[in-house]
Amino acid sequence: MPDFIAPDGHPRCLWCGGAAEFLPYHDNEWGFPVANDQRLFEKLCLESFQSGLSWRTILNKRENFRAAFHHFDFHQVARFDEDDVQRLLQNAGIIRHRGKIEAVINNALRAQEMVEQEGSLAAFFWCFEPDTSSLPPPQTQATSPESIALSKALKKRGWKFVGPTTAFAFMQAMGLVNDHSLNCITRVQVAQARQQFKRPI
Repeated sequence: MPDFIAPDGHPRCLWCGGAAEFLPYHDNEWGFPVANDQRLFEKLCLESFQSGLSWRTILNKRENFRAAFHHFDFHQVARFDEDDVQRLLQNAGIIRHRGKIEAVINNALRAQEMVEQEGSLAAFFWCFEPDTSSLPPPQTQATSPESIALSKALKKRGWKFVGPTTAFAFMQAMGLVNDHSLNCITRVQVAQARQQFKRPI
Protein backbone atom coordinates (compact mmCIF):
# COMPACT_ATOMS: atom_id res chain seq x y z
CA MET A 1 0.00 0.00 0.00
CA PRO A 2 1.41 3.44 -0.87
CA ASP A 3 2.12 5.83 1.98
CA PHE A 4 1.36 9.47 2.62
CA ILE A 5 4.48 11.60 2.92
CA ALA A 6 3.75 14.09 5.69
CA PRO A 7 5.04 17.70 5.73
CA ASP A 8 7.97 16.51 7.88
CA GLY A 9 9.07 14.28 4.99
CA HIS A 10 8.33 10.99 6.75
CA PRO A 11 5.84 8.37 5.55
CA ARG A 12 2.55 7.80 7.32
CA CYS A 13 -0.50 5.64 6.69
CA LEU A 14 -2.16 6.73 3.46
CA TRP A 15 -5.51 7.56 5.11
CA CYS A 16 -4.07 10.30 7.32
CA GLY A 17 -3.32 12.44 4.27
CA GLY A 18 -7.04 12.81 3.64
CA ALA A 19 -7.50 15.85 5.90
CA ALA A 20 -5.24 18.10 7.95
CA GLU A 21 -6.90 17.06 11.23
CA PHE A 22 -6.11 13.39 10.59
CA LEU A 23 -2.34 13.78 11.04
CA PRO A 24 -2.28 14.74 14.75
CA TYR A 25 -4.93 12.12 15.49
CA HIS A 26 -2.88 9.51 13.61
CA ASP A 27 0.44 10.47 15.22
CA ASN A 28 -0.77 10.88 18.81
CA GLU A 29 -3.76 8.59 19.27
CA TRP A 30 -4.54 5.99 16.62
CA GLY A 31 -3.18 2.59 17.54
CA PHE A 32 -1.65 3.51 20.88
CA PRO A 33 -2.89 1.06 23.54
CA VAL A 34 -5.58 2.32 25.90
CA ALA A 35 -6.68 0.83 29.22
CA ASN A 36 -8.79 3.75 30.48
CA ASP A 37 -12.45 2.71 30.66
CA GLN A 38 -13.82 6.16 29.89
CA ARG A 39 -11.67 6.51 26.77
CA LEU A 40 -12.61 3.01 25.63
CA PHE A 41 -16.29 3.77 26.09
CA GLU A 42 -15.95 7.09 24.27
CA LYS A 43 -14.25 5.51 21.30
CA LEU A 44 -16.80 2.73 20.94
CA CYS A 45 -19.59 5.32 21.06
CA LEU A 46 -17.91 7.53 18.48
CA GLU A 47 -17.33 4.55 16.19
CA SER A 48 -21.03 3.76 16.54
CA PHE A 49 -21.92 7.31 15.54
CA GLN A 50 -19.58 7.03 12.56
CA SER A 51 -21.54 4.11 11.10
CA GLY A 52 -22.54 5.26 7.61
CA LEU A 53 -20.52 8.47 7.91
CA SER A 54 -16.86 9.53 7.61
CA TRP A 55 -14.44 9.59 10.53
CA ARG A 56 -13.61 13.18 9.58
CA THR A 57 -17.19 14.19 10.40
CA ILE A 58 -16.97 12.56 13.82
CA LEU A 59 -13.47 13.83 14.60
CA ASN A 60 -14.51 17.41 13.82
CA LYS A 61 -17.47 17.06 16.19
CA ARG A 62 -15.63 15.13 18.91
CA GLU A 63 -15.44 18.00 21.39
CA ASN A 64 -19.16 18.63 20.87
CA PHE A 65 -19.87 14.97 21.57
CA ARG A 66 -17.74 15.09 24.70
CA ALA A 67 -19.62 18.13 25.99
CA ALA A 68 -23.00 16.60 25.17
CA PHE A 69 -22.24 13.25 26.82
CA HIS A 70 -20.32 14.42 29.93
CA HIS A 71 -17.01 13.35 28.37
CA PHE A 72 -18.50 9.86 28.01
CA ASP A 73 -18.54 9.21 31.74
CA PHE A 74 -20.80 6.18 31.38
CA HIS A 75 -22.01 6.45 34.98
CA GLN A 76 -23.49 9.86 34.16
CA VAL A 77 -24.74 8.86 30.70
CA ALA A 78 -26.53 5.85 32.21
CA ARG A 79 -28.81 8.30 34.04
CA PHE A 80 -29.95 10.02 30.83
CA ASP A 81 -33.70 9.92 30.19
CA GLU A 82 -36.09 10.92 27.41
CA ASP A 83 -35.61 14.61 28.22
CA ASP A 84 -31.89 14.15 27.58
CA VAL A 85 -32.62 12.37 24.31
CA GLN A 86 -34.77 15.30 23.20
CA ARG A 87 -32.06 17.74 24.26
CA LEU A 88 -29.46 15.85 22.25
CA LEU A 89 -31.73 15.67 19.21
CA GLN A 90 -31.72 19.50 19.22
CA ASN A 91 -27.92 19.70 19.46
CA ALA A 92 -26.62 20.69 16.04
CA GLY A 93 -23.05 20.06 17.17
CA ILE A 94 -23.45 16.27 17.18
CA ILE A 95 -25.03 13.65 14.93
CA ARG A 96 -28.75 13.88 15.68
CA HIS A 97 -29.69 10.27 15.17
CA ARG A 98 -32.17 8.99 17.76
CA GLY A 99 -31.14 5.35 17.41
CA LYS A 100 -27.47 6.11 17.95
CA ILE A 101 -28.14 8.49 20.84
CA GLU A 102 -30.33 5.90 22.54
CA ALA A 103 -27.66 3.27 21.88
CA VAL A 104 -25.08 5.34 23.80
CA ILE A 105 -27.41 5.54 26.80
CA ASN A 106 -28.16 1.82 26.58
CA ASN A 107 -24.47 1.01 26.22
CA ALA A 108 -23.65 3.14 29.27
CA LEU A 109 -25.95 0.92 31.31
CA ARG A 110 -24.34 -2.17 29.79
CA ALA A 111 -20.90 -0.70 30.59
CA GLN A 112 -21.85 -0.39 34.24
CA GLU A 113 -22.91 -4.03 34.23
CA MET A 114 -19.65 -5.03 32.57
CA VAL A 115 -17.57 -3.26 35.21
CA GLU A 116 -19.48 -5.13 37.91
CA GLN A 117 -18.96 -8.47 36.14
CA GLU A 118 -15.45 -8.08 34.70
CA GLY A 119 -13.83 -5.50 36.96
CA SER A 120 -13.32 -3.02 34.09
CA LEU A 121 -14.17 -2.47 30.45
CA ALA A 122 -10.46 -2.73 29.68
CA ALA A 123 -10.20 -6.22 31.15
CA PHE A 124 -13.04 -7.35 28.89
CA PHE A 125 -11.91 -5.66 25.67
CA TRP A 126 -8.26 -6.69 25.92
CA CYS A 127 -9.30 -10.34 26.04
CA PHE A 128 -9.94 -9.91 22.30
CA GLU A 129 -6.41 -8.82 21.42
CA PRO A 130 -5.32 -10.98 18.45
CA ASP A 131 -2.21 -13.10 18.29
CA THR A 132 0.25 -10.87 16.41
CA SER A 133 1.77 -13.88 14.62
CA SER A 134 -1.51 -14.55 12.81
CA LEU A 135 -2.28 -11.04 11.57
CA PRO A 136 -2.63 -10.25 7.85
CA PRO A 137 -0.81 -7.25 6.33
CA PRO A 138 -1.90 -3.91 7.84
CA GLN A 139 -5.08 -2.23 6.62
CA THR A 140 -6.13 -5.12 4.39
CA GLN A 141 -9.32 -5.98 6.29
CA ALA A 142 -12.40 -4.24 7.64
CA THR A 143 -13.19 -6.97 10.14
CA SER A 144 -11.28 -9.78 11.79
CA PRO A 145 -12.14 -13.01 13.59
CA GLU A 146 -11.51 -11.16 16.86
CA SER A 147 -13.72 -8.20 15.94
CA ILE A 148 -16.50 -10.58 14.93
CA ALA A 149 -16.14 -12.36 18.27
CA LEU A 150 -16.09 -9.03 20.15
CA SER A 151 -19.20 -7.84 18.33
CA LYS A 152 -21.05 -11.05 19.16
CA ALA A 153 -19.98 -10.89 22.80
CA LEU A 154 -21.13 -7.28 23.15
CA LYS A 155 -24.46 -7.93 21.45
CA LYS A 156 -25.03 -10.93 23.70
CA ARG A 157 -24.61 -8.55 26.64
CA GLY A 158 -27.16 -6.14 25.16
CA TRP A 159 -24.88 -3.54 23.56
CA LYS A 160 -26.17 -1.82 20.41
CA PHE A 161 -24.54 -0.42 17.23
CA VAL A 162 -21.48 -2.61 17.76
CA GLY A 163 -21.15 -4.57 14.51
CA PRO A 164 -17.90 -6.33 13.47
CA THR A 165 -16.69 -3.38 11.37
CA THR A 166 -17.30 -0.94 14.23
CA ALA A 167 -15.55 -3.35 16.61
CA PHE A 168 -12.53 -3.66 14.31
CA ALA A 169 -12.18 0.12 13.91
CA PHE A 170 -12.33 0.36 17.70
CA MET A 171 -9.61 -2.30 18.04
CA GLN A 172 -7.39 -0.49 15.53
CA ALA A 173 -7.77 2.85 17.26
CA MET A 174 -7.39 1.60 20.84
CA GLY A 175 -4.22 -0.35 20.15
CA LEU A 176 -5.51 -3.91 20.37
CA VAL A 177 -3.89 -4.32 16.97
CA ASN A 178 -1.07 -2.30 15.40
CA ASP A 179 -2.55 -1.66 11.97
CA HIS A 180 -0.22 1.15 10.92
CA SER A 181 1.29 0.55 7.51
CA LEU A 182 4.69 -1.12 7.49
CA ASN A 183 6.55 2.02 6.39
CA CYS A 184 4.66 4.41 8.67
CA ILE A 185 6.99 6.00 11.23
CA THR A 186 4.24 5.82 13.87
CA ARG A 187 4.10 2.03 13.56
CA VAL A 188 7.39 1.72 15.47
CA GLN A 189 6.18 4.07 18.20
CA VAL A 190 2.96 2.08 18.58
CA ALA A 191 4.90 -1.19 18.67
CA GLN A 192 7.05 0.19 21.49
CA ALA A 193 4.01 1.45 23.37
CA ARG A 194 2.33 -1.95 23.02
CA GLN A 195 5.48 -3.67 24.26
CA GLN A 196 5.53 -1.52 27.40
CA PHE A 197 1.76 -1.66 27.89
CA LYS A 198 0.49 -3.55 30.92
CA ARG A 199 -2.49 -5.62 29.79
CA PRO A 200 -5.44 -5.19 32.17
CA ILE A 201 -6.64 -8.27 34.02
